[in-house]
Amino acid sequence: MRVYVLTVDQRRSRRGRDLVEDALTLMRRQVGDPLLPFERTAGDEFQGVVTDAEDVRRASLALMREGSWSVGIGIGEAEEPLPDSTRSARGPAFVYAREALDAAKKRPHTIAVSGPGDRAQDADALMTLLAALITRRTDAGWEAIDLVEEGLALAEVADRLGVTRQAVGQRLSVALWQQEKDVRPLVVRLLEEAR
Repeated sequence: MRVYVLTVDQRRSRRGRDLVEDALTLMRRQVGDPLLPFERTAGDEFQGVVTDAEDVRRASLALMREGSWSVGIGIGEAEEPLPDSTRSARGPAFVYAREALDAAKKRPHTIAVSGPGDRAQDADALMTLLAALITRRTDAGWEAIDLVEEGLALAEVADRLGVTRQAVGQRLSVALWQQEKDVRPLVVRLLEEAR
């Protein structure tokens, strides 16, 4: 069975509190129905298995926004029958996820995609670019983006934030929100084609 494996490790974990439980809660909000649930695998690391490329995009970029994680995305086969626990699962997708996590830890923007073929490399390049964009956003940019993504019109966002509609547009522009939105389908398509 072809899957996506996300293997995630907390950065600088010795200098701060354990954030794995918070991240697992975030994953439950981002991924409605994982094939195998996200669970702690060792220390400050956790892993989950999904089949939907949109879930991969959404979950991994939510982790990038948090700023505390290295994310490895492995694409490939999982041995069947699948066990009940992610910790017990095996297969090339898990090897690729570990390879991706090792690569992510060496990068300034700590995300990587690994799998067979050129499409995995293409997905890796685009996910790294999106991670760079996301991690540079300001709190003001995120405030505007969060409200717009909830479905509020620009005028409503402006009222809620106590700024002008033009200021909201400026925040979205500086945050490159429209560009990210435009690229999301391409990321999903590359991940699907890599699988």
